[in-house]
Amino acid sequence: MITRDFSSLSVRLQPSVPGCPRQTITQYVRDCAIRVCERTLAWRYQQPRFNLTPGTYVYNYSKPVDTEVCAVFSSLMNDNQLEVLTLEQALESYPKWADKYTTTGDIALYGSQPQAITQISPSQYAVLPLPDALVPYNMRMIYALRPTRSSSGMDEVMFNELEDVIMHGALQELLALPKTSWSDRELAAYHAKQHLSQLTERRARANIGNARGTVMTRMNPFR
Repeated sequence: MITRDFSSLSVRLQPSVPGCPRQTITQYVRDCAIRVCERTLAWRYQQPRFNLTPGTYVYNYSKPVDTEVCAVFSSLMNDNQLEVLTLEQALESYPKWADKYTTTGDIALYGSQPQAITQISPSQYAVLPLPDALVPYNMRMIYALRPTRSSSGMDEVMFNELEDVIMHGALQELLALPKTSWSDRELAAYHAKQHLSQLTERRARANIGNARGTVMTRMNPFR
C-alpha cells in the first residue's frame, strides 16, 4: 500500500486560511479524513485468508499499519457467514467466552464450531464459541478502515478519491475557529454545504461501486 501524507493537502488549503500554521492544517485534515472514512465506509480492505487457532478466541485484525476497523462487511468462516454481536450480546450468549482456556481439556469441554464474532476494540475481535480442533476453520474478512489519530497519512488511492470532501470538511472547521486572523464564518458555511453534499455523494458511490444496476449493500457495524 502506497501512503500519501495528510500534509500534502495543506498546500491546497493554505491560501484559504492565510496565517494558519501548516501543522494545524494537517491536524484538521487528518481528523476530517477519519470522519469521512467513518461516514462513507469507502476505504475497504480484504484481509488475507487465515485459519483460526484451536482454543484461541481473541484475534488482531491483520490490517495496514496506522489504521482501525470501523465496520465489518463480511466475516465468513468456511464460507459461512458468522453472526455479528455487540459486546453485550456476546457476554449474554456466551458467558464463558471471557475466561482463559489453555489446555486440551478446556478446548474439548468448551470449544466447538464458532458461530459469531464480536469486536473488542478497533484492533481486536473475538470469535465465539471457542474454536475446537476437529476441523480447520478458515476465515475470510472484509471491513472498512479509518486512519488512526496518530497516523501521518492514509492509502494514496483512497486519499485521492476522498480529497475534495476532506478538503471542504477541514476548511469548514478551520474557518470557523474563533479569534483567528483567517476566521470567516460565511466561507465556513459554504464549505460546510460542499462537504455535506460531497460526503453524501461519496457514500452513495461507495455503496454502488462500479455497478450500473440497482444494488443493495449490507454492513455489520459493531456498536
